[in-house]
Amino acid sequence: MGRAFEVRKNAMAKTAAAKTKVNSKYGKEIYVVAKNGGADPETNLSLRRLIEKAKKDQVPAHVIDKAIEKAAGGAGEDYSPARYEGYGPGNCMVIVDCLTDNPNRTIKDVRLPFTKTDSKIGSPGCVAHMFDHFAILGFAGDDDEAVLEALMMADVDVTDVEVEDGKVSVFAPNTEYFKAKTALTEAFEGITFEVDEITWIPQTHVEIENEDDIANFEKFMGMLEDCDDVQNVYHNAIVKK
Repeated sequence: MGRAFEVRKNAMAKTAAAKTKVNSKYGKEIYVVAKNGGADPETNLSLRRLIEKAKKDQVPAHVIDKAIEKAAGGAGEDYSPARYEGYGPGNCMVIVDCLTDNPNRTIKDVRLPFTKTDSKIGSPGCVAHMFDHFAILGFAGDDDEAVLEALMMADVDVTDVEVEDGKVSVFAPNTEYFKAKTALTEAFEGITFEVDEITWIPQTHVEIENEDDIANFEKFMGMLEDCDDVQNVYHNAIVKK
């Protein structure tokens, strides 16, 4: 055990504008998942996971309900996923996930941060092979053997179980998310998940120490965050200040 990792979540800025951005992001994603898989979270497990995640990020109930009602009504925008990959400031690797109703607009919006920071947007798959697409579940505990046994008994294809500072982290292929969470919930009564993610984890990291690269990286991330169609940004940068 002992895989080095870093879970990066979108920063929730303190401004009202940033909060609106987070709500909009979740509203769009909930709408798409509900429209594609059904508006009932009891049967649409992806929707259930997304609703739980939105609530943890303090998204108001009316935002969630409105997105589901809109999807159930059959009207509204026709969003599709889009993924862009490339190399950011300091030669870090970047994955940008979007939901778009206008791919031509989105690629222009995503390309701009790369262009303005002397970075390079690449072809599909150019960096994704250097990331692992993991489900990560984290909770209080110190017995990795008991956790591993519970997962194996449920026939979960677990990748790793790590214990550090009284916290257990379970890593599994993204396709095993629901199976792993169900197994843990049934095996450990009252379990509370402090980390509950399906995310991309870099296999290697790049340290960014040069002042110009740090400034460019912060500008790069800020510009991506300002793109309405961008849902999540994953990278392998560790900024040294």
